[in-house]
Amino acid sequence: MFEKLKRILIGKPLPNEAEKTEKYGVLWGLPILSSDAISSVAYAGQEILFVLLPAIGFLAFKEIQIVTSAIIILLFILMLSYRQTIDNYPNGGGAFIVAKDNLGVLAGIVAGAALSVDYILTVAVSISSGVDQIVTALEFLKPYKIALCLFLVLFLMIGNLRGIRESSRIFGIPAYAFMFSILALIIAGYVKLKMGYVPPEPKINYPTHPVTLILLLKAFGSGCTALTGVEAVSNAVPNFKEPATKHAKTVLLLLSLIIFVLFGGTTLLATHYHVVPTEGAMLVLMAGQVFGKTFMYYVVAATTFIILVFAANTAFSGFPMLVAVMAKEEFVPRQLSMKGDKLSYSNGIIILAAVSAILILVFNGNVTALIGLYAIGVFISFTLSQLGMFVRWLKNKGSYWHIKAFINGFGALTTFVVVIIIAITKFREGAWIVVLLIPLLVFAMIKVKLHYIAVADQLRVTPEDKELLDVEHNIYRNRVIVPIESLNKASIRALRFAKTISDNVIAFNVSINEEQAKKLRERYKMLNCSIPLVIRYSPYRKILEPLLEYIKSEEYNYQKGDMITVIIPKFTVQRWWQKILHNHTWLFIEKELLKHKHIVVSVMPLQLKDDYVVLKKKNKPLWKVLEED
Repeated sequence: MFEKLKRILIGKPLPNEAEKTEKYGVLWGLPILSSDAISSVAYAGQEILFVLLPAIGFLAFKEIQIVTSAIIILLFILMLSYRQTIDNYPNGGGAFIVAKDNLGVLAGIVAGAALSVDYILTVAVSISSGVDQIVTALEFLKPYKIALCLFLVLFLMIGNLRGIRESSRIFGIPAYAFMFSILALIIAGYVKLKMGYVPPEPKINYPTHPVTLILLLKAFGSGCTALTGVEAVSNAVPNFKEPATKHAKTVLLLLSLIIFVLFGGTTLLATHYHVVPTEGAMLVLMAGQVFGKTFMYYVVAATTFIILVFAANTAFSGFPMLVAVMAKEEFVPRQLSMKGDKLSYSNGIIILAAVSAILILVFNGNVTALIGLYAIGVFISFTLSQLGMFVRWLKNKGSYWHIKAFINGFGALTTFVVVIIIAITKFREGAWIVVLLIPLLVFAMIKVKLHYIAVADQLRVTPEDKELLDVEHNIYRNRVIVPIESLNKASIRALRFAKTISDNVIAFNVSINEEQAKKLRERYKMLNCSIPLVIRYSPYRKILEPLLEYIKSEEYNYQKGDMITVIIPKFTVQRWWQKILHNHTWLFIEKELLKHKHIVVSVMPLQLKDDYVVLKKKNKPLWKVLEED
């Protein structure tokens, strides 16, 4: 039942060879990876006004221009900086890899944790803001706001589980529709002003205070949400068609120009139309003045709603790629590096959707409450990424390195200043949660990495371990298969046991790529083992099916009446939380194999020691262990 529903929602699985067709070029990469930053046009301007209006009243419409100009300058600094990141780190991972390679492991973990938090908040903020836009235009939907938010999270999750190519088609067209509708709003708004239209005076009853630097910095911090999503392009370079770096840099340049036109245009238009965002969503209110309750008014409202919802898709593209890179480095559970049926990182997609849905429920879909948590994470990653590139130029130099170092150094300085501004001005509004959460995530990631190091130490096979397989045995009327994922002490233990119960033993491996199979063959030869190794390639990443097909094949020559014992290697860890970090494929294999009456399943356990005991034997500081791994 579950498998049928899965096929209906997600579609047929794709083989590994289809991965090249699942990448996008500039046309579809632009809306997918820029929708987060572009959608900020819908709320960044109004968040600036939320800060300025209560303090300085009507003067807010003048000061917003200064704040917007500063944000646009910062945007182009980031664009130039991230173009260099794309050139030097084309395999994705963005700030995490840049910081780790150039500033050390701890800096990389901090960047990865901060960016992960930002991606999760992107989904919560974008969807909550999108629903705000639509309930402003269609007030009868207000009681169903949270239900709508959760439905849209589910919709985005399913859309992305269907694969990169399909999701780019689903979510790309609405992004272009939003760009054209807002461009039409800006042009029509200025044409209407030139034709003599005089906007109504806003009803502002706020007391007027002096314009202070602190006030402008606070507004600047709120408006910097317009820059979230800029880093997504550098994180997802591997998702582009070749030449990937060229396509990624083109998308980043176009993204910056679009934000410049749309964000700058709408905030400037707001200074003439004097919209008050407390009365509703800023763009929808402006559309009401420019177009009236005509067709274009509803087009602006609808496309704004859709782009804000689909802006979350940038996170669904960036977050799974980021955590997959971190999983390969073993700072988060390895399962997050595994691709699903449609060659997307499905575990990352599901986790992102689940945590975002929880945030929406906890904060009741309140955009202003969520926005206080929002930008600090991404600007921490901005700072570490630019600082990492700055250090890289100082070390490696190269052509025009002085200019490149200046760009990245200035970018690091400006984004660091923004981090301080946001942390101070928005600390009481919720930024304290992120300030506390990031260190906790960093601590958890370090624990995960140290656990994997301890496990690897205990499972590592050396040439001396070949003696473990030299054992006398009695012959049983039994045929034995030992499925091995890799060559380690757990699999050696299972093979050793197999030789005690039969002289007809086969080591069986399912590889999802040729490189993995090649490495296993080379390591297996090292043991000079008499047990033959059979490797089967699985283009659809299935484990059980190739094993059953092999048993039924002529190559295995199964005879009626034969009993087959499948010995599954398994290692057990000491702590409950460590179990989450490892695959439990053996449970599924055992359950399915026991459905066959001629197959006996045996689990051969290897009890691992506590991480602390293993790491203590190294006689090195933990930070040294992290650096040397």
